[in-house]
Amino acid sequence: MLDRVYIQHLQQNSWFSHLAEPFQNFIIQHGKKHIIEKNAAVFKAQDIFDGVYGVLEGSISLGYIDVNGNEAIAAIAEPIMWFGEISLIDQQPRSHDAVALKKSVVLQIPAQALHDFLLQNPYYWYYFALLTSQKLRYVFLEQIAIQTQSISQRLAQRLLFILEGYGNRALIQDFSIQISQDQLANMLTVSRQTINQELNQFEKQGVIQLGFKKIVVLDLERLRILATASHLKA
Repeated sequence: MLDRVYIQHLQQNSWFSHLAEPFQNFIIQHGKKHIIEKNAAVFKAQDIFDGVYGVLEGSISLGYIDVNGNEAIAAIAEPIMWFGEISLIDQQPRSHDAVALKKSVVLQIPAQALHDFLLQNPYYWYYFALLTSQKLRYVFLEQIAIQTQSISQRLAQRLLFILEGYGNRALIQDFSIQISQDQLANMLTVSRQTINQELNQFEKQGVIQLGFKKIVVLDLERLRILATASHLKA
């Protein structure tokens, strides 16, 4: 059985909190807690599907590292964010790497137990459709932002995405983002110098406070305004 403190964490997750009670109970009873050391992989691209994961503590990078060591980061998963459901749906190997940016705790819903549960309760596939479409919505928003917004607006939007857990968090309680400027630059496909300049401007405006591989959001509403500035001007 999962520790009570982690069950409380799960209840703060927008996806889990909307699950039917039998599905919640299944996850709590069958979920396996794993401690992942910094720089260790939860799974790697091309691995066989072994379950769906949720971040209980820490931070997991979702992306890919090529043979030359070049890293591409799609998202940073923090509590509580679910990941790894793509291979559940399409029955293909993992499409990306999931690597701990610091010592983390993840909850695994094991593949075989999940397969059996969904076979007996096909209605619950609906919830995985919701989880996937939620992430797809954020992908579309980012693609639109690339074509229509300035780097300042895109940066503000991405910081909001991370705070919101890409739609996973029912309520923002932690305003600290564990991420380096290099990682942010990678995610937004711009130079670190550009990100540094933009973050310094945000800090001067009192929107954020910069730390070592950490950004603390001080003014959430101002950050929202910066992220939607183009729409306000329109």
